[in-house]
Amino acid sequence: MMIDLPGSDASVHPDAQAALDGDLTPLGRRTHWAVELLTAPAAPREEDLSGAFVPVFLARHPQGFAATVGQWRGLGPFTVTDYQPVAHKSWVTLEGPAGVRSNLSLTLDSTGLIRVLHLGPEVVTPEVRAWEDLDRALEQPGVTWSALVTREQDGVTRTLYAKDADRPMPNGSSYKLYLMRALAQAVAAGSVRWDDRVTVTPALRSLPTGDMQELPDGTRVGVRETAYKMIAMSDNTAADLIQDLLGRDAVERAVVEGGHSDPSLLRPFLTSHEVFEIGWGDPGTRAEWASADEDGRRRLLERIEGPMTVRGSDLGPTVHQQGLDWHMSAWDVTRVLSALADDAVRDASGVVDGILTAYPGVPVDSARWPRVVFKGGSCPGVMMFCWLLEDPAGVRHTLVLQQCADDQKLIGDGQFLRGMGARVIESGLLGGTSR
Repeated sequence: MMIDLPGSDASVHPDAQAALDGDLTPLGRRTHWAVELLTAPAAPREEDLSGAFVPVFLARHPQGFAATVGQWRGLGPFTVTDYQPVAHKSWVTLEGPAGVRSNLSLTLDSTGLIRVLHLGPEVVTPEVRAWEDLDRALEQPGVTWSALVTREQDGVTRTLYAKDADRPMPNGSSYKLYLMRALAQAVAAGSVRWDDRVTVTPALRSLPTGDMQELPDGTRVGVRETAYKMIAMSDNTAADLIQDLLGRDAVERAVVEGGHSDPSLLRPFLTSHEVFEIGWGDPGTRAEWASADEDGRRRLLERIEGPMTVRGSDLGPTVHQQGLDWHMSAWDVTRVLSALADDAVRDASGVVDGILTAYPGVPVDSARWPRVVFKGGSCPGVMMFCWLLEDPAGVRHTLVLQQCADDQKLIGDGQFLRGMGARVIESGLLGGTSR
């Protein structure tokens, strides 16, 4: 079965509108409502919108979001040609006049309100029939990239495809895989329980992605829910709360035990709050970080403890070149994915597996891949996606795609790289032979 992400060069699906109409899940209903904003005979009024979005979304449109919707409607009339729901996200391909196609992407908040709604040009991803097709698609001027595809069976890992897979690269939020490992180990040891609670404080509040940063000071949240948001929704504040609970030392031990090829690259193990504050805060602090050794960096982190001063609008220039990210090779990512899969097998409660498999990242044929672990990561100039897919026989396959560039515009919003991941998964090459 072909699985097409919006942005692929797939043909029109005549039943796409019917599929959307028939999806009665909260995501489906919200997506249907959002599409009707663009296709209904009458344009929406501002008062029609306020109950569907999180307040922070509407606050970013001080002149009113209805005006933006009006601009989008001007590109129509639209026909729905593809609909792909995945957990809390959906993508709808809309075809306008003269066959011009656009992607409407939607993300739900944990409260069921819309956190992200964006209309943009269709992102086209070429089909992958051979590994050379992946090479050609990812080889772009100014962009450094690496990739790794493996198959693990009976304790033996076989490389199906590798491109610079030993090179450490910035990975953005995939660092949360190590936090999840450290947490699973703490729960197994009995030092943390899933129903323990963490407390949101100004010093632990980060920037999106996620929604926990909007909780009032003093809000207490269960560890299980926090870990779920950290992985499934890549919530940065959730990750920082988990790291505060476990301690930096415990996470650094998890990096070693997770098989990182050079653990010094992740010492000290940064929180998202710290990366944002150093990376886009005081330039003097950023320069000090870049020139300091590990001990000096640890002392610097002690000095900047406290509420964040950086806002989301401050993010811009890339900073991964100064060590302000989490550097892992594609092999490092593969090893920690495999270690987490082992953790899930050992966890008799099923909580670890439930968290890891909550969001597969792309539409996946569940008959072919009944178990999928996914994590994405991004920062300005950084994009990565990784999957561990298990077939019905229990054979594990991993796919890691990494990109970085000095110019953020060369990386984009990740739709292309995510789509290439979907192309590889649907290609049948995971059952191929090594290069």
